[in-house]
Amino acid sequence: MISKERIESIISECIDSEKEFVVDITISASNNILVLIDSDEGISIDRCVKVSRAIEQNLDRDEEDFELEVSSAGLSSPLKVVRQYKKNLGRLLNVIPIEGEKVTGKLVDVNENDFTIEVEEMVKEEGKKRKELLVRKVTFAYKDLKSAKIVISFR
Repeated sequence: MISKERIESIISECIDSEKEFVVDITISASNNILVLIDSDEGISIDRCVKVSRAIEQNLDRDEEDFELEVSSAGLSSPLKVVRQYKKNLGRLLNVIPIEGEKVTGKLVDVNENDFTIEVEEMVKEEGKKRKELLVRKVTFAYKDLKSAKIVISFR
């Protein structure tokens, strides 16, 4: 079976690690290889093709048959690596923690262990007639997440 480490090694030689990064590599039992790549400026189809060709050239189909797909991590895909969070600072995220309910907020801070979003809520305070906008910051550790996805808005 083709190993994930072998694919990572091949990819590391053909991408510019200053701009591009690997989001995920999955290899099924039947050698279906899915590689998701991204960059700080976005990934073109041409870059996906070049990475795919580099992998193809370094694997021997006579030794092991495989199916290969290289694509960019789409907007509807969950964020998986810290660099994706950094790339999307200032955007709205839907965050689903392992325990708790979904929270939507603006991504305002990212570090290696966790990230922070600003959540806006309309809250009626005691003694007041109208609800007021309350902004609070919520921090999530990556290890405590089910998923975090970018909110796609056409406004």
